[in-house]
Amino acid sequence: MEFIQNWLAYMGVADELIGSLSIVIGIIGIIIVSMAAHFVAKGIILKIITYSIRNNRIKWDNYILERKVFHKLVHVVPAIIIYYSASLFPAYQGLIAKGVVLYIIVISLMVVNAFLNAVHDIYATYEIAKIRPIRGYIQVAKIFIFTIGGILLISALIGQSPVFLLSGIGALSAVIMLIFKDSILGLVAGVQLTSNDMVRVGDWIEMPKYGADGDIVDISLNTVKVQNFDKTITTIPTYALVSDSFKNWRGMQSSGGRRIKRSVFVDTSSIVFADPEMLDKFKKIHYLREYIAQKETDIEQYNLEHRMDRSVKANGRALTNIGIFRAYILRYLQHHPSIHQNMTCIVRQLQPTETGLPLEIYAFVNDINWAVYEEVQSDIFDHIFAVAPEFGLRIFQNPTGHDLQHLLKSE
Repeated sequence: MEFIQNWLAYMGVADELIGSLSIVIGIIGIIIVSMAAHFVAKGIILKIITYSIRNNRIKWDNYILERKVFHKLVHVVPAIIIYYSASLFPAYQGLIAKGVVLYIIVISLMVVNAFLNAVHDIYATYEIAKIRPIRGYIQVAKIFIFTIGGILLISALIGQSPVFLLSGIGALSAVIMLIFKDSILGLVAGVQLTSNDMVRVGDWIEMPKYGADGDIVDISLNTVKVQNFDKTITTIPTYALVSDSFKNWRGMQSSGGRRIKRSVFVDTSSIVFADPEMLDKFKKIHYLREYIAQKETDIEQYNLEHRMDRSVKANGRALTNIGIFRAYILRYLQHHPSIHQNMTCIVRQLQPTETGLPLEIYAFVNDINWAVYEEVQSDIFDHIFAVAPEFGLRIFQNPTGHDLQHLLKSE
């Protein structure tokens, strides 16, 4: 500044104008130098860094570039120049320095925020990210850093030591706990969910209490987002997954089989012993030929050993149409190309009800895709409903208007 004043005096400027002009020239000079430094940092150095990152074999630094960490860091260069130039203006040095410090703190927080986002992006490229998500931990780190940044901003603004503010915050710890209650609960829940591997991004979960039935798309500090099958999004508090119960379908998805557990209700009045005519008809069915032959041999041997009088049907053992039908369905499933043969496959009777005898099919489709699963299940039951009359069985159904009309016409 003294050099500028001497130069203005040498140029013949009036003494009363030298002070003002020197300040204006100083400000213009600082602006020019700051702009030049910013241009060099952003137009040259940043382009060199960008070119280097995009043309090397390392992939993780691309995420730092995409989050514009270096772009935000460039803004610190002019601020440093202004900070060290504040001594040129003794009357305003404190005010300029305070403003620059506030600016640098804000820029530093933006840089750290962008860097943490880049860290999350890099981590998300690894398969372990689905098993051990770190979004919650990143958010906790951001809360901590922004809290520290806020304290530094306030202390710089009021000119007090950060320790002074921290001592005051200690007295307000109860209020702070109340404000950050959800975040604290979410952090604890996130640790439990991660350490126990309870949920992952991509898991299909059901939580009727919150109307959630779909895939997890995001796990954060405070919320878990579930995209339901109707494409709506349900947001669940993270701690609710620890405090409440939910169903996770990951086991089904990883097993490679999806369960069929459905019953057909057989009219009990259609269940009869199989007479020779029926057995001759059933023997023509490919899946039953060997089964009936083996059963006839076993039954005949049993009845002879126990001297059963077969003139009375209640004596001894005999085949029934429902038993043969059950054996047929089991063999049909065992030969079905879409049924997982290494998993449980049974056809069983359940407790009879007023709607008939439930015949339950318990098997697993070897494709977990929902559309394929429903297609296979429908095909199987289409066949069962259509083939039941071939065994002399009727599937139970409550009377309909058509049944009543048919009954009236027959009368």
